[in-house]
Amino acid sequence: MSINRLFGGREPKLEAAVRTRMNGGELRSFFQGIAAEHALDDLQFVCIGTDRSSGDALGPLTGSRLQAYGINAVTGTLSDPCDAETLLAKMRELPEGKIRIAVDACLGAESSVGFYLVAQAPLMPAESVGLRLPPIGDYSIAAVVNRKSPKPYHTLQTTSLHLVMQMADEIAAAAAAAFGRI
Repeated sequence: MSINRLFGGREPKLEAAVRTRMNGGELRSFFQGIAAEHALDDLQFVCIGTDRSSGDALGPLTGSRLQAYGINAVTGTLSDPCDAETLLAKMRELPEGKIRIAVDACLGAESSVGFYLVAQAPLMPAESVGLRLPPIGDYSIAAVVNRKSPKPYHTLQTTSLHLVMQMADEIAAAAAAAFGRI
């Protein structure tokens, strides 16, 4: 399935990004759509988050898992996170001409916890905690790791590490499968 077909034939812009809610099993179709249009060598995964917060560790966990599958075009791992403090510097270091797939944790509706909001559009890192960072990604995956709350930092700190690890595994395995790494 082509990625354009997956998103209803539209190429959404940031202002009107069409996000599709998917479960872990459906992520493979998202990555298969990307693989149908782009070679793995043309991609750069940007996995945003920190290893200092269970909820926000999704990005670095995903980046490390991708590398374990032999996908090396990854920015943001457990050993070298791409977080709010380092994002701008890391964005300047990204290779030119690569298709970027941004991965980040987010807070959302109670009914969406454990699901992924995917788009053929950038995501806004750290938006759920009120930070203003530049949009990133030609494609994006926002993993809903917990519900929105009036205290987003506290919510991320008390998010289930088990859920976050499971979601990171699902993202990395879906990408690896779509690009023939498993």
